[in-house]
Amino acid sequence: MPDIVILGSGMGGLGAAYRLHAECVTPVIYEKNAYYGGQTASFRYDSGFLFDVGPHISFTKDTRIQDLFADSVGQQYETIQINLNNYWRGYWPQHPVQLHLHGLPEDVIVRVIDGFAEERHAPERPVRNYADWLLASFGRTFAELFPMQYTRKYHLTTADNMSIDWLGPRIYRPNLAEMLRGALSPSAPQVHYITHFRYPAAGGFASYLRKFVPPGSLKLNHELVSIDHRARRLSFANGNSAHYDALISSLPLPDIIRMIQGAPQYILDASRRLACSTCVLVNVGVDREDLSSAHMTYFYDEDICFTRLSFPHMLSSRNVPSGTGGIQAEVYFSDKYKPLTGSPGDWIEPVIKDLRRCGLLREEDRVLFSTAMLVRYANIIFDLERASALKTIHDFLDDIGIAYCGRYGDWGYLWTDESFKSGENASQKILDRMQARVNS
Repeated sequence: MPDIVILGSGMGGLGAAYRLHAECVTPVIYEKNAYYGGQTASFRYDSGFLFDVGPHISFTKDTRIQDLFADSVGQQYETIQINLNNYWRGYWPQHPVQLHLHGLPEDVIVRVIDGFAEERHAPERPVRNYADWLLASFGRTFAELFPMQYTRKYHLTTADNMSIDWLGPRIYRPNLAEMLRGALSPSAPQVHYITHFRYPAAGGFASYLRKFVPPGSLKLNHELVSIDHRARRLSFANGNSAHYDALISSLPLPDIIRMIQGAPQYILDASRRLACSTCVLVNVGVDREDLSSAHMTYFYDEDICFTRLSFPHMLSSRNVPSGTGGIQAEVYFSDKYKPLTGSPGDWIEPVIKDLRRCGLLREEDRVLFSTAMLVRYANIIFDLERASALKTIHDFLDDIGIAYCGRYGDWGYLWTDESFKSGENASQKILDRMQARVNS
């Protein structure tokens, strides 16, 4: 039996383990934290409030993954019709805004539709970046007032510095009739890539991982510090070391490249060109549950410190004490574009202040609980340096025989089911290599 090692126990790492177990191969998983789950972990605090590490829901249309997740929680999950909205300059349009202009200032609606119609008749122009795509899709007024503004808050760079590799179904492009209907009527249909989602009835999103944690082969509190890829040896901060015949990593690429002994300078330089956001999650518990009609709200205004809010008690009532509500705010930074200064806890009061400013918290509401956590790697930033830097790094890892998976190994905009399948694919590469050796 070869020694197959998996680094990281999030969706990617556990997907890799699941695929190997299907072939009766038992890997060893090393995890730096005292808990498994990575970015899909969940924490219940002494106050009784439960918060996930970010707003995780399962909306996969892959029935195999649906069944796996459902089985992992013993079929105990909620199926919820999603409701999303936005906050822009004191207005609360439904999501996506381009289909729900009704209620915005009249002059804004007129300028948006005029710009949209004008763009429909403009000569076709090359799309070199995300800004070009937005202008061609929506016209200048809408692009500048909404998605370009949100890009600066969420991606922390400008739209003209971003590729369109990540778009997929994420941003809906309406026709003129759809936009007019949403401007004239408050009951325009919601069109979004998410319609319904599932969430565990108890235990938070991390409950979906239970089935995939291999008994006896998960090593917690093992923070990797060095990889000798020639000797196939790993060294950990606790003094332990381990040999491997095959290695699968779900660790962030900048971290693993830094740990590889003898990594060439051009590889180290490429890893520094990769950009991602860092997120301060501010979790707030309130003595009222009727906080919002939406499961998630997007905030465009740059003088509001958070970019997105989610409400854990609307996913499962067991996430909070009876009669209370939970709010999770996301405040974004980036080492490359907008470094974080101070500590995560410094953002608790600004978040609460802005929750009151936009009216989600009333003056009489009591904050029962608050905490902040730092998510060092949050969202991949698809800036114009990403593609070339990523190919350089992936080619290097392929050459030295290290398989990679998950959002931060693939360095892509992967949802949870995609991260799980990315891990499965990484294991399949290892299995194929093993079979090739046997055949030769």
